[in-house]
Amino acid sequence: MSMINYAAREINCKIVYYGPGLGGKTTNIEYVYDRVNPRTRGRLISLATEQERTLFFDFLPVELGQIRGFNTRFHLYTVPGQVYYNASRRLILKGVDGIVFVADSRTERMDANLASLQNLYENLIDHGYDPAKLPIVMQYNKRDVSDAMPVTEMRRALNAQGWPEFEAIAIHGVGVFETLRSVSKAVLISLG
Repeated sequence: MSMINYAAREINCKIVYYGPGLGGKTTNIEYVYDRVNPRTRGRLISLATEQERTLFFDFLPVELGQIRGFNTRFHLYTVPGQVYYNASRRLILKGVDGIVFVADSRTERMDANLASLQNLYENLIDHGYDPAKLPIVMQYNKRDVSDAMPVTEMRRALNAQGWPEFEAIAIHGVGVFETLRSVSKAVLISLG
C-alpha cells in the first residue's frame, strides 16, 4: 500500500519484480538503475544471504509529474527467483502496489514460470490482496534466445487475465522501460 510522506511531499509506491530464477528480474532493475538520473535515485542495495539475493532501489521519476501536489517515488524490488525461498518472496510482497511478472521465454523454463506465477497468487492471497485488482504487468523476457516460445503460447499459459504485456530483452534494455512505465501508470491510476 502506498505511503505518503507529508514532510517530503511524496507518495511512495512499491513495485516488485517477480518471476522464476534467472529470468531477468535483476537485469531489469539494474538496467533501470543505470539509466535513471542519479540525482533522482537512491542507492542500489543488494540484500544477499549465502543462498539468495534481493535488489532494491528507489527513484523519483520527474516525467510523471505530481499527484495532488505530491511527487511520486517508486521503490523497485526483486524477489529471489527460486520458489523454495518463499518466506523472502512473501515478505517482499508486503505493501506492494504493483507487480512486474518477468517470464523467461525459453521453452524449458515454462514449468518454472508456471510455478512462480502460482506462488505469486498464493502469496498475494496470503497477504489479503486480490490479484484481479492489483496492477500487474507481464514481461516476456529473453525474446532473443533461439528456443523462445511463441508469445501466443506464453500468453495462453501465463496471461489468461489479460494483463498488459511486453516482449523484452532486458540485457539490452528492450522493453524494460516500457514495462516499468506501464506498471507505474497503472499504480498511479489505482491511487486516483
